[in-house]
Amino acid sequence: MIELTRLNGSPLAINCDLIKYAEAAPDTVLTLITGEKLVVRERCSEVSERTLDYRASVLRRAWPEAASSLNAKSAHDADQRVRDQAHSASGE
Repeated sequence: MIELTRLNGSPLAINCDLIKYAEAAPDTVLTLITGEKLVVRERCSEVSERTLDYRASVLRRAWPEAASSLNAKSAHDADQRVRDQAHSASGE
């Protein structure tokens, strides 16, 4: 489950395996495999990132031998996000 925020500010926990697709229109609209649509504050990229982090945590628990590789990947991704944000803030 990933935690997201509805437009009214209330928290929402959603089973990310039920997300069929996410679109920015301009708010982020999640369409579930059931056809239900949810509008959340987080950008599509943030929903994707939280989904990947959640799935990595599931793999760490189910496959402890892979934990070091998954942690290294998470650290690399976090470092890349910091660099991307710094690049965006500098206006380049």
